[in-house]
Amino acid sequence: MTPKRRGQAPRQSDVARLAGVSQSAVSRVISGDVDAARIPPETRQRVLAAIKELGYVPNPSARNLRNKRNQLIGVHTFEAVFPHARDDFYFDFLLGIEVRAEETGFDLVLFTSTGAGDGRRRVYRDGTNRLNLADGSVLLGVSTDRAELARLWADGYPFVHIGRRDVPGAEIPCVIPDYRSATTGIVDKLAGHGHRRFAYLREPLEMEPYADRRDGYRDTVERLGLIDRSPGFRGESGLTDDWIDEIVRGGETAVVSESVRLAEHLLGGLTARGVRVPEDISVAVLEADGEGTSARWDSLEIPRVAIGRIAVDRLIDMLDNPDQPATSLLVPCPIVPGTTISAARQRRT
Repeated sequence: MTPKRRGQAPRQSDVARLAGVSQSAVSRVISGDVDAARIPPETRQRVLAAIKELGYVPNPSARNLRNKRNQLIGVHTFEAVFPHARDDFYFDFLLGIEVRAEETGFDLVLFTSTGAGDGRRRVYRDGTNRLNLADGSVLLGVSTDRAELARLWADGYPFVHIGRRDVPGAEIPCVIPDYRSATTGIVDKLAGHGHRRFAYLREPLEMEPYADRRDGYRDTVERLGLIDRSPGFRGESGLTDDWIDEIVRGGETAVVSESVRLAEHLLGGLTARGVRVPEDISVAVLEADGEGTSARWDSLEIPRVAIGRIAVDRLIDMLDNPDQPATSLLVPCPIVPGTTISAARQRRT
């Protein structure tokens, strides 16, 4: 017997676990649709017995929408990310979502009023999933609540997350910028220009997008037999004057920075020390370049509009095929040439 969680109503996923069946089988038994006829009588009895034992009460609104969509796609963020200007990081994601939803005949519902007074936005309030108004939802944002992702997944609610999010015990369906492959491509490009001694500039953030970049960088450095003895490669974050002095004194000819912010700081420090980019040191950035920067950085492009469109398509596919396991998708990030990479030169140290 599976014990009921204290203070929390049993969910369809609890019934499925107790009966030893899939959530789709539980859903069919509850809804009484024609597909239920294909479920063996003994399986149906196990489901009904589990429902009785747990005291599970189906959500009537969900049952009413089981076989009829309301043609609504939800968009939910875990922090205030809706843009105030066109250069906002999330603007193009939202633009892609909006355009593709319109093309496919769906309306959008923006879930922005689920705050709990602590600056965080939650899906569940008083045990209720507020996204249920929509057929399914696209989720995005940096401050993802993994417990809520796990609960949505266990409840069987259709959703897609923009950006990779790892949740123990759950297979979260994501549309993921392929930072790892893009990082590999940038290091390969630098190595193709003859660079062998590298340094890595690391942001003080521990999230999946940065882990993907770091894994791609480390794997490529090791595969090509390159040299990196920098603090960033050892796991230290940030950029100090001592770090810049060490690069100037050393034999490094290439720096890979996780952000434009750090690259700009590095450029200022190198210029002040009489070291030129890219003539003396080449620099590449593992994010999209922006306007108003000091250099046109060799960088990668995050195809945000395309990712927003793809997220809608993946969600609709989940709605059309509810019995198919939801999977994640990697989206290539093109490498954008700039003016901060050149052929490696012998440096005087």
